[in-house]
Amino acid sequence: MTIPAQFDAKTIENKWYAYWMKNNYFHSEPDHRTPYSIVIPPPNVTGVLHMGHMLNNTIQDVLIRRARLKGFNACWVPGTDHASIATEAKVVAKLKAEGINKNDLTREEFLKHAWEWTDKYGGVILDQLKQLGCSCDWERTKFTMDPDMSASVIKSFVDLYNKGLIYRGYRMVNWDPEAKTTLSDEEVIYEEQQGKLYFLKYKIEGSEDFLTVATTRPETIFGDTAICINPNDERFAHLKGKKAIVPICGRVIPIIEDEYVDVEFGTGCLKVTPAHDMNDKTLGEKHNLEIIDIFNDDATLNSFGLHYQGKDRFVVRSEIVKELESNGDLAKTETHLNKVGTSERTKAVIEPRLSDQWFLKMEDLVKPAIKSVLEDGDIKLHPKRFDNTYAHWLNNIRDWNISRQLWWGQQIPAYYYGDGKEDFVVAENIEEALVLAKERTNNQQLTTNDLKQDVDALDTWFSSWLWPMSVFGGIMDPESEDFKYYYPTNDLVTGPDILFFWVARMIIAGYEYTGKKPFTNVYLTGLVRDKQRRKMSKSLGNSPEPLELIEKFGADGVRVGLLLSASAGNDIMFDEELCNQGKAFSNKIWNAFKLIKGWEVSDAIPQPESSKVAIEWYEAKLQQTLLEIEDNFGKYRISDALMGIYKLVWDDFCSWFLEMIKPAYQQPIDSVTFAKAIEMLENNMKLLHPFMPFLTEEIWQILAERTAEEALIVSTWPEMKPFNAQLIADFESTIDVISGIRTIRKDKNIPFKDTIELKVVNNDKASTYFDSVVTKLGNITSLEYVSDKVDGALSFRVKSNEYFIPITGNINVEEEIAKLTAELVYTQGFLKSVQSKLSNEKFVNGAPEKVLANERQKEADALSKIATIEQSLAGLK
Repeated sequence: MTIPAQFDAKTIENKWYAYWMKNNYFHSEPDHRTPYSIVIPPPNVTGVLHMGHMLNNTIQDVLIRRARLKGFNACWVPGTDHASIATEAKVVAKLKAEGINKNDLTREEFLKHAWEWTDKYGGVILDQLKQLGCSCDWERTKFTMDPDMSASVIKSFVDLYNKGLIYRGYRMVNWDPEAKTTLSDEEVIYEEQQGKLYFLKYKIEGSEDFLTVATTRPETIFGDTAICINPNDERFAHLKGKKAIVPICGRVIPIIEDEYVDVEFGTGCLKVTPAHDMNDKTLGEKHNLEIIDIFNDDATLNSFGLHYQGKDRFVVRSEIVKELESNGDLAKTETHLNKVGTSERTKAVIEPRLSDQWFLKMEDLVKPAIKSVLEDGDIKLHPKRFDNTYAHWLNNIRDWNISRQLWWGQQIPAYYYGDGKEDFVVAENIEEALVLAKERTNNQQLTTNDLKQDVDALDTWFSSWLWPMSVFGGIMDPESEDFKYYYPTNDLVTGPDILFFWVARMIIAGYEYTGKKPFTNVYLTGLVRDKQRRKMSKSLGNSPEPLELIEKFGADGVRVGLLLSASAGNDIMFDEELCNQGKAFSNKIWNAFKLIKGWEVSDAIPQPESSKVAIEWYEAKLQQTLLEIEDNFGKYRISDALMGIYKLVWDDFCSWFLEMIKPAYQQPIDSVTFAKAIEMLENNMKLLHPFMPFLTEEIWQILAERTAEEALIVSTWPEMKPFNAQLIADFESTIDVISGIRTIRKDKNIPFKDTIELKVVNNDKASTYFDSVVTKLGNITSLEYVSDKVDGALSFRVKSNEYFIPITGNINVEEEIAKLTAELVYTQGFLKSVQSKLSNEKFVNGAPEKVLANERQKEADALSKIATIEQSLAGLK
């Protein structure tokens, strides 16, 4: 067939992905082979492909394709997460644009809209992953709201409740007024913000006196139910037992005493608002204070806010300050740096709020997860430095608030049969709940119509913490063939930002339900940043469109560009030039392939010695690289593994091996060497396939006619064999010799077509094994070993060996002597200036070690160059 001049990435990508899908190479079923399984970190159904997804999924694809080539039964389970908060927000916004208010809909009506939205947009990101070349087992695609997945979540809840680990409590929670739901502590990001500290005057009942209280949130005075002073603070001893009047609302509140108050902070007096501060709630419980919730669920003030009712909290803050000032109740304001909690998902400022919520006890559940990672090493985090982060989170864990005030998600399986807070039963479905309710109430007349299911949904993470088990049916049927075969999985590739949210919780769930780890290795990727180290985001406009990158550089080029810069756990400074480098690598491989296929092959000519030697060397070099690759994969240094293959192919194969075996112009190549060249190219394609699947499959299929069973994707990884390391070391010196010859040809304008002689003084007793290669690549007619220096010759050194090229008629000796003399004088002058610096005691004592080392290297290089020039001059005179 005619090989195209250019590598057409788009055509090739479409062709081979369709071929792989047609032949079902990605699908896995349990069999006699050793399994290798990965579960995808399920992207949100609201999402589209971004640079983080590109990196994460490319790494997973590299691991799964390599596992296939190594003979494992490789299974990569894809899927998406229902993302309660994000998806509900998208659906609410869509309905709002259509003039529909969520509050006017029933839960069933809203869920119908949510499912329509999910069906329309939910699979977008998975389709985009196909364009990247991801070889997921698409037949196993899961969605966290699939019936079987939801059933697993509900079963888990019921099980944990029956074990006494899930309870309902009236607690202070993190309230997101944008999403109108609670958040767990881990979903709150604390940011330092410049704000103000307001000093408010509270009158003392029955007198003209007042006390001053400092607060960052003056709008919360409507929820004040006490003023607290430290009993040991003599400044306020006269206020003990008295009462204060809250400004504006005029409510009379007690002045209480507690050592919790810091006498050094603010004024030494504390306003107590139990409904809107965690510490105030503790004080309130201790002193039996009234609890007044002043906010609606969207953080506007309710009726307790008096004339501010219905206004947003931040609007009220600015307006109430003016009112306090006009009333004479504002003493002063100061600037104040404050840590403000914001929602990780919506970025809204979190409002502490008392609420009835469902919690999961974590104290005992977390113990096996701590032991597995930090003590036994059964699960390894890569890089290991993340052990410290993991330890901090798990050793300081609090009970998990698992309920969310949302409709999109698994509805909590608690069924109320009465009006009391404790009048409920927990069951997997309403029929089972009815049986339990009848037992609880001893009322056999109850029907399902008498039961009302809890309106809250479960936290999305409570669904995805079961992911490695539930995708294989392990929660519903622990004896299922798939679960017993594929679980535990092998590797997990994810970002360190969800090390606690997801990774730690999956480990906790794995041990709770199976007594086994869910995976063995966790590879934590870095964040993809721009050249200025900024995190990529749409708002900054610094995030490239991934599909446009694939269009421009090809999927293989983008994959290589990302991976060459992606060392484990370190942030990636992304630059499109990296993808261009990947594209250039694709072109380099394509051109090398075309060169080989363009050679005429002959059975009639013998194999040259230079080709025989070249093949032995390259086979050793390939084996050395294979050993390094295995070591790097074992350490999850995927970038280093790729760089090793990159150098092998670009430098060793393209730049040296092909030059060493290339036939003379318009001459055929011997069939033995050609067969070996094809074999080496095929091995290169196997090594490269996990990283560059499309290009390698295309070349593989053109190299020979292959059946579907012989496709590269299901081929075999090159076998590791012993190799001659000395051969590789000897060739490094040979490269220096060839470079020396080429430098002289270039400097003296000796065309390559002109043959030269080479005489060698082998002081180093170096190997002569590669002499045939030196002869060919140097276009040398005669290579002779001599005992003494050769007069009238150009020379260079490699280690202690001396190489001489006798002068031919092409060189004007007098001009060459003049040129070398001028170069010698310049270099001697340069050396003198460097040595002058190094002999200056003040400079040596004051300069950084790096600068000194640089100057000493300059001195050594200049001395070496002078010796070479003097030697060349001696040979010419």
